[in-house]
Amino acid sequence: MSASELVTVAFVDDHPVLLEGICTVFSRNGRFNVVAKGNSADAARSIFAAHRPNLLFVDLSMPGDVFAAIGDITAGTASPTRVVVYTACTAVDLALQALDRGASAFVVKDSISDELFDAVATVMRGELFISHSYAGRVLSGLRNRSARASSVNAAKLSQREKQVVHLLLEAQSNKEIASNLAISEKTVKHYMTSLMTKLNARNRVEVALAAQLQRDAR
Repeated sequence: MSASELVTVAFVDDHPVLLEGICTVFSRNGRFNVVAKGNSADAARSIFAAHRPNLLFVDLSMPGDVFAAIGDITAGTASPTRVVVYTACTAVDLALQALDRGASAFVVKDSISDELFDAVATVMRGELFISHSYAGRVLSGLRNRSARASSVNAAKLSQREKQVVHLLLEAQSNKEIASNLAISEKTVKHYMTSLMTKLNARNRVEVALAAQLQRDAR
């Protein structure tokens, strides 16, 4: 996407006032084109199918299985849409579940508007974003589990596992990792399972966070 192109965005939230407000904020910004809005997990799927926006903002507290919808929308390398979770929910497990299903950002609703636009810029670069005030809670929760900050070195990762972690930190999907390393997606899943065992992680997001902790500690 060139710098001159508008970023297409859509919003899904079952709070009408907030939904109208955030649509207005983005509509007034010349960099964005608001293409659709909805109020349920099914609406998120329909909007994706009809518009394929660059960014799709979703709340977690609305009708339907939002986590499944996130997974459906982000599945495969062909998906052009990045999902930004914009929610009042602040449970660490919910954040990890959303990110594990493929969300590219987790932004809490009490964030200032500048942080929301920071999240957009970060996601458009292909990186993962978590609200600054909330990221500490996520990292703290991980630190309380088996001293993850030192687990990457202690686990003695193979060279290939280190390559997988590196690409994972770039927010690449299993299919993208497989393509970059010239291996099958099944092999990537095997490495991911091995990494989760070595790092005492429950999912690929926790693997990435554990690696990020180690990198930040250097």
